[in-house]
Amino acid sequence: MEELPTKKSFRHYLYFMVGQQFSLLGSGIIGFVITWWITIETQSVLYLSLATFLIFLPQVIVTPFAGVLSDRLNRKTIIFTVDSLQAVLTFGLFLLFLTGFTQIWMILIIHTMRNILYAFQVPTFHAILPSMVPKDKISRVNGANFLFSGVIFMVGPILSALLLEVFPITFIFLIDGVTFLIAVVPLFLIKVPFNAKETRAAEKTSFMREFKDGFVIVKAIPGLISMIVFAMIFNFIFRPFGVLWPYFINVIHNGSAFHLAFLFGSIQVGNIVGSIITSIKKEWKNKIKVNLVGVMVYFTFYLLIVLAPYQNFILMMIGGFLGAITFPITVSTYLTILQTVVPSDKIGRVMSIDHTISMAIAPIGALLVGPLAGLMGVVNLLLASAIIGIINPIILWFFTKIRYLDRLQESEEEVMPNHEVVEIGIKEI
Repeated sequence: MEELPTKKSFRHYLYFMVGQQFSLLGSGIIGFVITWWITIETQSVLYLSLATFLIFLPQVIVTPFAGVLSDRLNRKTIIFTVDSLQAVLTFGLFLLFLTGFTQIWMILIIHTMRNILYAFQVPTFHAILPSMVPKDKISRVNGANFLFSGVIFMVGPILSALLLEVFPITFIFLIDGVTFLIAVVPLFLIKVPFNAKETRAAEKTSFMREFKDGFVIVKAIPGLISMIVFAMIFNFIFRPFGVLWPYFINVIHNGSAFHLAFLFGSIQVGNIVGSIITSIKKEWKNKIKVNLVGVMVYFTFYLLIVLAPYQNFILMMIGGFLGAITFPITVSTYLTILQTVVPSDKIGRVMSIDHTISMAIAPIGALLVGPLAGLMGVVNLLLASAIIGIINPIILWFFTKIRYLDRLQESEEEVMPNHEVVEIGIKEI
C-alpha cells in the first residue's frame, strides 16, 4: 500500500533537498571549471559543442532506464550511489591534473561519465518529491527547489571564477569531495518511502513492461505529449546559448572568467526572483499559458543580450536577469502538472520518458552548434535562435493540443478520472 506524505516525511524531504543543493554546488563548480578550461585551452567552438553533446547524449540514452530503476529500487540508495561515484570521478580529475596528464580526450571521457551518473539522479530526485511532500505543497516546494538552486547557480560561477584566480585548477577539484560529504549526511538521517517491491510482487511486471507503461501513461493524458514536445523544441532552440556563452564572452567580447561568471550570476539572480514568486504564489491557473508566455519573454530578453554593444556586460546582465525571472515559473508549473496528474508509483518512469523525449534533440542541437556557428557566425546563430524561441509558443498554442492541459488542471475532479484511465490503459497492454 502506498504511503501518504506526512509532516515527518515533508521535514525529511527538506533535509534531503538542502543536502542535494550542496551536491549541486560542487557539481556546478566542477562543470564551470571544465568548460572554462576547454575554452581557454582550445579556443574552439567545435570542442565546446562536443563537450555539450557529451552532456546530453548519456542523458538521452540512460535516463529512460534510470527512471524505471527509480521506481523499482530504493531511491535513497540510488542518490547515495550516484553522489559517491561522481565524487570518485572528480577525484580522478584531480589526479590527472596533478600528474599533468591533461589530454582533452581523457577529460571528456570523465566529463561524459559524470553526466551518465547525473542521468540517474534527475528522475530519481523528482520522483522522491511527490512521495514525501503533501500534494497541496508540491507547487511551492518546486518553487523553493528553484530558489535554492538559483542561489547555488548564482554563487557557483562567481565562486568558480574566484577560485580560478586564487588556486591552481588542480586543487579546485577537491571541493567536490567536500560538498559530497555534506550532501550525504541527510541521507543517513531520513527515510524515503519505498514501495517498489510491493508493486512488483503484485503485478510481476518486467523492466521493459514498466518502461512501456510509462508511454501508456503519457498517451492517456490529453496534451501531455504536446507539452513534452514543447520542452524538446525549447531545448533545441536554447542549445546555441548553452554552448556558446563562454565563446561569446571570451572571444566575441574579449571578456574574462569573471565576466562570464557575472553573466551567469545575473541569470541566477533572475532565477531566484522567479523562484521566490513561485514559492509565494500557492497555485498557478492556466499553467500552459504561463509556460508559453514565459518562454516568449525569456527569449525576448536573451535577444537583448545578443544585441548588446561590444563589451557592454552590464546590458547583458540586465537581459539575463529579466529573462531568467520567467524560467523557474515555467519549469515549476511544468513539473507540477507531471507530478499531480501521474500516479506516484509510476512517476519515475514518466519523468524519465519526459526527460528523454524533451532532451532527445539536445545532443543533436549541441553537435550542430559548431558547424552552424562556423557557417552563420556566432552572433547570427544566437539571433536566429532567440527569434525562433519567441515565435514557437504561438505556433504550438494554435496547432497542437497543448492547451488541453489547462482544462485538465481546472479542478481535482478532472484529474482523478484521468488516473483511472491511465490504470485501465496499462492493464490492457
